[in-house]
Formats: sequence, C-alpha cells, structure tokens
Amino acid sequence: MSFESLGLCAELLSAIAAQGYTTPTPIQTQAIPVIFEGCDLLAGAQTGTGKTAAFALPIVQRLSEKVPPQKRRAPRALVLVPTRELAAQVSEQMQNYGRRLSLRSTMVYGGVNIQAQIERLHRGVDILVATPGRLLDHAERGTVDLSHIEFLVLDEADRMLDLGFIDDILRVAEYLPEQHQGLLFSATYSPSIRQLADELLDQPRRIEVARRNLAADAVTQAVYPVERRRKREMLSHLIRKGEWSQVLVFTRTRYGADKLTEELLFDSIKAAAIHSNKSQSVRTRTLAEFKRGELRVLVATDVAARGLDIERLPYVVNYELSQVPEDYVHRIGRTGRAGEGGVALSLVCPQEQPLLAAIEKLLNYAIPQKTIAEFPQVAVKRGVKAKPAAPGKRPAKAKKKSPVPAAKAVPAAKPAVPAKPAPSRRKTAAAQRPAAKTGRRGARS
Repeated sequence: MSFESLGLCAELLSAIAAQGYTTPTPIQTQAIPVIFEGCDLLAGAQTGTGKTAAFALPIVQRLSEKVPPQKRRAPRALVLVPTRELAAQVSEQMQNYGRRLSLRSTMVYGGVNIQAQIERLHRGVDILVATPGRLLDHAERGTVDLSHIEFLVLDEADRMLDLGFIDDILRVAEYLPEQHQGLLFSATYSPSIRQLADELLDQPRRIEVARRNLAADAVTQAVYPVERRRKREMLSHLIRKGEWSQVLVFTRTRYGADKLTEELLFDSIKAAAIHSNKSQSVRTRTLAEFKRGELRVLVATDVAARGLDIERLPYVVNYELSQVPEDYVHRIGRTGRAGEGGVALSLVCPQEQPLLAAIEKLLNYAIPQKTIAEFPQVAVKRGVKAKPAAPGKRPAKAKKKSPVPAAKAVPAAKPAVPAKPAPSRRKTAAAQRPAAKTGRRGARS
C-alpha cells in the first residue's frame, strides 16, 4: 500500500516524500482511514513505528478542509503528551505538515516561562500540543479556549498513567466540547489503557498492530553480566573498543545520571546528562548537541524514554535496568526506529536479576547473554520470580565487630525503618478514578 492510496492530499504527500518515506507503516495503514471516517480510535503499536504521523497526517488534512475565518484562531486539535521532549517532537511534525496547508500550531509545557506561551496562544493556533499540567494552568487562567476542539489525541497514554496524570486528563476533558473525535495511542496496551478509553472514547475502533509490549524486531538486544562496581569501567570499555560515536545511556535516578556523566568525563569520554532537574533550555541544548555529534554519550533517566527521537541512533545502553518492565521496551525503542537497525545492551549486576526476570517475562523470551574477556563472568540467574529490590536499596553488608569494648561501646544508630514500597502508579491512578463513570469523555455534572 502507498500513501497515495490512503487519500492524503498532494501537499501532505509532498511533505512525506521530502522526509524520505515511501511506504506507510502498519499503524499508519490502519489508523489513517479510521480517522478519516470520523471514528474514535484506540490504537496500540510498538514504539518507533510511526504513531505520530498516523494521527498527525489525517488531522492536518481534515482541519485544512475548513480553515475558520476569525482572525484569532482557537485550537481545534489538542494532543496531550507526557513529557516536554515528546511535546517538542510531536509539535515539530505538526508544524512540518501544517505549514503546507496554512495551519498554525504551538506547544505548551511546564518548566519554562508561561508568558511567551500566552502570547503565542493569543495570536491564534489551530493545533495545540501540550503536557496536561501546564495546559490546565492555561485553562484556569483563561489564556486558552478549548471549546472548539474537534480532535483530542492522547499520545503515549500508558506513560501518562504511569506518571499519575489521570486526574489532569479528566479535568482537561471537562473543558472540551461534547462532540469531538477521540484518539488514544499507546505503545503498550494494558487493561488500564482500555479502562481509560472507556471513559474518554465513544465506541472506539480498536487497532493493535503488534503483540503487546513487543520490542522492535530491528533492535539487537544483549545482556552483559557485570559486578555493580565495575559497570562504569565496562561501559567505557565498550564505548572505546567499539568506537561508538553516539550512544544513549539510561540510569534509574537523576543522581545516578549526573554521577555517571562525571565519571565518563573523567575517562575522557564527552558526555552530558538530561533529566527533570535540568532546565528546559539546558535539556534542549544538550539534546541538540548530541544530535549534531558534539556529544559522544547522552545519559538520561526514563523521562527521556518516550520523548527522544534521534535519527539513526545506533546504540542504547541500560546502565541500570528499569524498575518497571514496560519502560525497558520504551528505552530500547529509541534505537531501531523508522526501519533502521540498532543495538540495545544491558549491564546487569546480580542484584538486578529480579528486574531482568520481569523484563524477560514481559518479552516472553530470554535476552541473549554476552561476556567480555577483560571482565570476569558474573552469575546472573535467569527465570527467578523474586520481587525486585526497592529503588536505591543496597545489598546488606556483613556486620563488623566493634573495636570498642562491649562495656564502653557506643550504641549504634538505630537503623531507619525501610519505607513501604509505594503502590504501583497504575494502581494508584485507577484508585483515584471516580467510582462511577462520569459519562462520555469524563464530563462531570
């Protein structure tokens, strides 16, 4: 099937050709006709398969068919995304397609001055890409009018549930008109996503073009067992020996990202970190430097797992495995995009074995294991169903005898009582949801 057969106009076909695409992906082939029909849609597809274009192309074309005459345009399409990076990625595609059809688009997200966003909204836009929290700030201030929305898109909806945005999403829905087309796109297709679709969508058509949570076939995966204290040494070795010029490395925490960056710089490997503690200007500049090849290593937390779109990224490394198995899929999905091949490696210490077991259970296969001659083999058991260790918890150390005589020994500090594990974000989001359905699109009386 070709893009021409999907009913796209000449301007959009020209834009697609300029980007070098000739054949639609499976999600585009199935989703675009449904959106043209005007049906609500619940779509699941693995990351990196073209979900953004699947909703951007038909929305831009349908909006262009009736450009409103008023000078100050109110948004007619709203795309909600979980992160600033994803907002920038989606907004860029919307601008590329929309400008050929005289449509205006902009994005709003937190972490930057709100005044510049207010000014752009005041000038008028047709398409708005936003994170839920900042959009609610604008709605409550009265600086955005959502009463003319014709299309509501929830992109990476499962990630928004993970981040606890369910209440914000339902509050945004209250500002929308009753009649609009709802589109929910997600890389994973969990029961909680189906429940959200029941609340926001009206008899949606369902599309699932890949097996749930399946990692992209174009990504070559491998596990490297290593002692925790030698992870940084192994990473530096892989980068140097393999002569990697561009690699995205994931850590679990912001502190871990900053620490690893410092250690790589000490090893004379040019690196930088991005995470939620960095200002948006710093994150944007760092990402641009990485894309231009000025940085060899970009160290990121999971805040970047859904929003980064780096053309032909060859390597992704899980320096620390993710606590949530689904996040592994999104991390490695930063490579092997748009038909390109990629390599995803995981440095796994024995303490992370339960996390690896959970990931392999999700994938339904064992990730191939490799070793490096310079590093002694470390046993990492496979298939054990033990619960993952709490984030940041270190393995217990052997007790040492106090050098102080027992009679004069200084009492040891009372160990802190470990905090109870926080409930699953998805369970928390589901628990906060109103007991009774509020009706189509979450409207409240």
